[in-house]
Amino acid sequence: MTTKDKEYVLKTARENDVRFIRLWFTDILGFLKSFAITIGELEEALEDGMGFDGSSIEGYARIDESDMIAMPDPSTFAILPWRPREHNAVGRMFCDILRPGGEPYERDPRYILKRNLARAAEMGYTFYVGPELEYFYFKSPESPEVLDRGSYFDLTPLDVASDLRRDTVIALEELGIGVEYSHHEVGPSQHEIDMRYTDALTMADNAMTFRLVVKEIALLNGVYATFMPKPLFGENGSGMHTHMSLFQGDRNAFFDPDDEHHLSDIAKKFIAGLLRHAPEITLVCNQWVNSYKRLVPGYEAPVYLTWAVRNRSDLIRVPEYKPGKEKATRIEFRSPDPACNPYLAFACMLAAGLEGIINDYELPPMVDRNVYEMSEEEREELGIGQLPEDLYEAIQIAEKSELLRKTLGDEVFHTLIENKKIEWERYRAQVTEWEMAQYLPVL
Repeated sequence: MTTKDKEYVLKTARENDVRFIRLWFTDILGFLKSFAITIGELEEALEDGMGFDGSSIEGYARIDESDMIAMPDPSTFAILPWRPREHNAVGRMFCDILRPGGEPYERDPRYILKRNLARAAEMGYTFYVGPELEYFYFKSPESPEVLDRGSYFDLTPLDVASDLRRDTVIALEELGIGVEYSHHEVGPSQHEIDMRYTDALTMADNAMTFRLVVKEIALLNGVYATFMPKPLFGENGSGMHTHMSLFQGDRNAFFDPDDEHHLSDIAKKFIAGLLRHAPEITLVCNQWVNSYKRLVPGYEAPVYLTWAVRNRSDLIRVPEYKPGKEKATRIEFRSPDPACNPYLAFACMLAAGLEGIINDYELPPMVDRNVYEMSEEEREELGIGQLPEDLYEAIQIAEKSELLRKTLGDEVFHTLIENKKIEWERYRAQVTEWEMAQYLPVL
């Protein structure tokens, strides 16, 4: 943090009559945490950080070591557009969590991503990502009553939420977050807004901001927005398809002009790493019981460990190369959902891909047939594996993963698995409406 950065924040805050600054950080499950300071405390906060009790934050400190410091990152300073703007404005900054002695706190998801990005940087790479976050609008949080019956790319009176999307895009851009597309998705009342490709740390901050902005704008308009992966039975769930590439300086390390699909050896090994380790990182990319209701055949969500060019049923898709667009060469990882912790998810995707590069993984042949239409025997013959079918299986696979342990660090690795086991046990003990309808009349 430079003196210039601090001066910029102080000057911008004064010029915009900012009275309160919200300090944001994330727990290990990806929930945004916040506390506010007044403008009078801003200079000291930028200098020394602000102390808080970490013992009540999910996955953070135990009671006997609860003192934490939230150190604001001035490059993330922005004024919240849904708060008053003319006077008494509210600003926000993301924070890095430190121990009282000033060392990074190893359970802070932002630090975990930074640590993995530093490893990529040592190999000469910068990791860029562009996630597509899907979500639903409902009339209230109590029941999933849709606002419309629109479908993919609809622009008709059926898409009553187009004004909500417009207001959301305007708010995101006022916060300095670039937006490429916004449109109605396949499901009724389902929408997607795609943020402009950027480095993974900035994008993880942007994804956290995005989820809050979508919910705030919905609330201002009397509706409820949800990133729940599968809120409606029989309809598509919400994904977070993540486009990614590695750069070496200004050069896209994934591009090769002489390859049939314009993919470099680096890109192929990265894809091979993601394919091989995808089941191990699924617990992070799809961390809720409900996530696995989306990962079923028939609803445009990937289930099998395959890659292809263009084909949208595969786990990894390679968008077609457009001449002169070398920098846009990328791969798309289609299993994550928008209810994940983006810091941990991006860290895991990167770690899996780097593992392929470091260990020279060989890329399996591309599958250009519809994998869902193959028989189990055909898939077995082609060596096509699949993602975990439920949270329990994801936990079992994750527990044995050295890659996941190394990526998250021992403490977060054990805490996350423990947390997910508790969630599974609670879910397993529930008697569902389906069971009542199915069994009560006949048993």
